[in-house]
Amino acid sequence: MNRRSLLWTIAPPMFAILAVAIALVTGFTGRSVRTYFLTRTAADLHNQARLTIGEFAPLVASHATAAIQAQCRSFGAVSGVRFTVIAADGTVLGDSQGDPRAMENHAGRPEVAAALSGQPGRADRFSATVGNRRLYVAVPAPGDPVPFVVRTSVSLADLNDLIGSINRRIVVAGLALLLIAGVAVLLFSRSAGMSLRRLREAAEKLADGDFGVDLDVGGPSEIIAVGEAMQHMAGRLQEQLETIAAERNELQAVMSSMVEGVLAVDCDEVVFGLNNSGARMLGVEVRAAMGRTIQEVGRNPRLTALVQEVLADSRTHECDIHLTIPGERWVQVHGTPLLSADGALLGGLLVLNDITRLRRLENMRRDFVANVSHELKTPITAIRGFSETLLEDPPDDEQERRRFLSIIIAQADRLEAIISDLLDLSRLEQETDQGTLERTPTSLAPLLERVVQDARDSRSTAEGRIDLACPADLTADVNPRLVAQAVGNLLANALKYSPQDSPVTLACRREGDQVLIAVTDRGPGIAAEHLPRLCERFYRVDKARSRQLGGTGLGLAIVKHIAQAHGGRLDIRSEPGKGSTFTLILPAEVPA
Repeated sequence: MNRRSLLWTIAPPMFAILAVAIALVTGFTGRSVRTYFLTRTAADLHNQARLTIGEFAPLVASHATAAIQAQCRSFGAVSGVRFTVIAADGTVLGDSQGDPRAMENHAGRPEVAAALSGQPGRADRFSATVGNRRLYVAVPAPGDPVPFVVRTSVSLADLNDLIGSINRRIVVAGLALLLIAGVAVLLFSRSAGMSLRRLREAAEKLADGDFGVDLDVGGPSEIIAVGEAMQHMAGRLQEQLETIAAERNELQAVMSSMVEGVLAVDCDEVVFGLNNSGARMLGVEVRAAMGRTIQEVGRNPRLTALVQEVLADSRTHECDIHLTIPGERWVQVHGTPLLSADGALLGGLLVLNDITRLRRLENMRRDFVANVSHELKTPITAIRGFSETLLEDPPDDEQERRRFLSIIIAQADRLEAIISDLLDLSRLEQETDQGTLERTPTSLAPLLERVVQDARDSRSTAEGRIDLACPADLTADVNPRLVAQAVGNLLANALKYSPQDSPVTLACRREGDQVLIAVTDRGPGIAAEHLPRLCERFYRVDKARSRQLGGTGLGLAIVKHIAQAHGGRLDIRSEPGKGSTFTLILPAEVPA
């Protein structure tokens, strides 16, 4: 590759041009003439623009764009000058030689920008709209801020022709020297100009992110060296950007996949990092949270105080916070300072763990222990009391003694029922966890008929009250014993808590890949605040009435676990005064 220094590329033609310029006054004369005519033309354009501002002011104020365009064309036809009216935001409202709707925003034009700042502006450049080089003068309309700008322009073609004519007369004698200078300029343009143009095009592609661009542009050695340096820079920049993008994607993937919420704040308590889990816990959108303070995002005084403690002493802090937005939940927050490599405090990092389920389980455990202790203590106390009475002070009346013994037997039966139900729940939980529940294809109509008959046999009040509606061909893969137990519990509750003369409906149907077994009564119904806890162990809506009717408080809990063991659920719908519907929803077939 032929490499020439930049000096030897530029010096010879430049010396020749300078010699010719010194010998001749072509350049000076041309510039003088051009400056004179440009100054005079600019003054004329300024005056024409200033005189027309009053005509355009009412039209701009009334937003009469059609009238503005017509006025521009009228002024342009009379004066031969191009008139353009530009709004304060750079929008072209009218133009005598173009369609303003097709013209881009002119706020960035230098002469318009100067006029919008309150001073007349002037520029000399090529116009893409009319296709020639023009002189522009922009004059601001009175007002603060400037309401609009009137710009006038004329083509420089005539002026250039005049200057060319003068130059031709002056340079006749130096034609040979000009020819030499032209050859020199041509040589320079073909070498350095083409190389610089290719280098510029390559740099533009590089700026657009095309790191595979070829920067071997040729030309002088200095330009080649610049191209090689840019090529090396492009390779290094691409590697660094790829590394940064990969690290960012990995970090975002990790943050998005975390179950824990992560929230980062700077030293001004402004959020600059938040993952999806943290956004869900706080009930905000990730994008909306960025740039806002912890007070706005967290909406919790204790969370704000924790951030302030971390930023104040640069130590780790931890606490449990009760959030109520978007829903009630408990969150364990671990706050730690963010430090730079030199130990400077950059902000704070909060890790949020949702412990709502643990809290609820803890509350349920406490409630269960209290309830089971109370439920077991009641029959044990009765058995012990009547037994001590029979031992220490037995009644003389045989009938009274038999009554005491009957009470003891009834309480023992109640105790046995509670323990039996607890064992059933334990066994169901174990089968659910281990997935060992046995299922067989079962025809539901005969199964439900047996359940209804058992209910009628065990309760004299059930006779004639139960209506069964089940298709004869409906089958499902279930455990017949457990389904019978669940439906029996639902029927027992419906008969127990509804008036003795009200009907109870047992209906069964298939919907898609599910089987629905619904028990509907016309009882007093259940208030909405009790529904979420209705299947908890020993939970009673009316405790006194429930015990009086002989329930253990575990029936619905057993039904719920039977549904879960089958991969289904129990749906409860009730309204005070209108009865209740308990629907056992089970998969019709065991998933493959």
